[in-house]
Amino acid sequence: MDKGITFDDIKHFSKSFDTVPKNQLALNAVAKNGIGPVALDRTVVNNSDHTYSHLIETPKEATNQKHSGRCWLFAGVNTLRQAAMKKLNVEKFELSQAYLMFWDKLEKANFFLENIIETRDEPLNGRLLMWLLSQPLSDGGQWDMFGNLIKKYGVVPKSAMVETYSSSESRTMNALLVAKLREDAQKLRELHNEGASENKMRQSKGKLMEEFYRMLTIHLGKPPSSFFWEWRDKDKKFQRYGDITPQDFFKEFVGFELDDMVCLINAPTEDKPYNRLYTVQYLGNVVGGECVRYLNVPMKIVKKTTVDMIVDGNTVWFGCDAGKMMERNMGILNKRIYNYDLVYGTQFKQDKANRLDYGQSRMTHAMVFTGVDLDNAKNPKKWRVENSWGPKLGDKGYMMMSNEWFEEFLYEVMVDKKTLSPNLLKVLETEPIVLPPWDPMGSLANAK
Repeated sequence: MDKGITFDDIKHFSKSFDTVPKNQLALNAVAKNGIGPVALDRTVVNNSDHTYSHLIETPKEATNQKHSGRCWLFAGVNTLRQAAMKKLNVEKFELSQAYLMFWDKLEKANFFLENIIETRDEPLNGRLLMWLLSQPLSDGGQWDMFGNLIKKYGVVPKSAMVETYSSSESRTMNALLVAKLREDAQKLRELHNEGASENKMRQSKGKLMEEFYRMLTIHLGKPPSSFFWEWRDKDKKFQRYGDITPQDFFKEFVGFELDDMVCLINAPTEDKPYNRLYTVQYLGNVVGGECVRYLNVPMKIVKKTTVDMIVDGNTVWFGCDAGKMMERNMGILNKRIYNYDLVYGTQFKQDKANRLDYGQSRMTHAMVFTGVDLDNAKNPKKWRVENSWGPKLGDKGYMMMSNEWFEEFLYEVMVDKKTLSPNLLKVLETEPIVLPPWDPMGSLANAK
């Protein structure tokens, strides 16, 4: 074939298509129904069920992030909720996602402007500045960013700061906040070009943050500094508590040991040797907070620690590429759910490492494991997943993940340090290797 497409090439392509009658059948079916229903493998559907050998008691229906990218916050508070429900002796309970969303966006704005000050001598058209300006603010985040928010601001029940239109439908709010932050970045860089000192730039940043706070509050409301709370427990006993601060509420009614947790990743690429600690440059939210840290380990360790957590009665926060091989309505995550090979007459052969390297896969969504089905040899067959897309999908919002899907499209789990070997615990004491801002391991924080 030449550099360009010739009409002889097109004639050859067309003839090749027509020589296989199944191609016309596939065309007719996909044109009418879309690729999903045509490629759906009924054998996989028939062998998918929501029964598990180890199941953690959670609310019957999943929560709903609606049209926002707050999966990591929902997964985070759903993980904390387990401890809170035990202490409160309640069957149904939610922590406020809007409360943490407010503080996350305020902190991210300050984090972004500090990065602009730090990179004030970088060329405007360089890759680094273009990256920072492309992602000034998003709904997404990572577990360590979630921990930073909890340590600084605590949590509140959902009734203490309820959802607003913009918390559930965040696109327009985000677009306006991003527009303001890019304008603020321009102002700070212009100050630097005019010879202003770093201190002068920070004085200006204070006024810019005041404007940002005002805009954010108009969209999400003002977070409570303390609140009065009443509830009725499983035994129908009326309870009253207050005034209490969000920080004290976390200590008193949640008590989750954030410092005991560590994020394991499975990134089998050549640039990330196993049993090493990593971080991503310019990824974070709270200035002065903990940096995002990942311990890269083989998949067998990821699976074993996750099983250990669930068997011990603990839910597990995780990050994955939810857009791959998922039947949304039935709530099935299975590598073989769609037989694209049969429809297209070609195969998709990239392995996990090459999908990461070539941009075909990355972390896009965070959810929570609430169960696992182990065979007689104690090996996982499938996993129960609590999603945050509402109760209409899957089993009242819960999904079923095959073990093969886990291996191929799961990249990160949050586990207790006690599940790790002494050698891996020593790795946690080392300085993390810094990955570039655009590394796929940071992609979950860029969810829109």
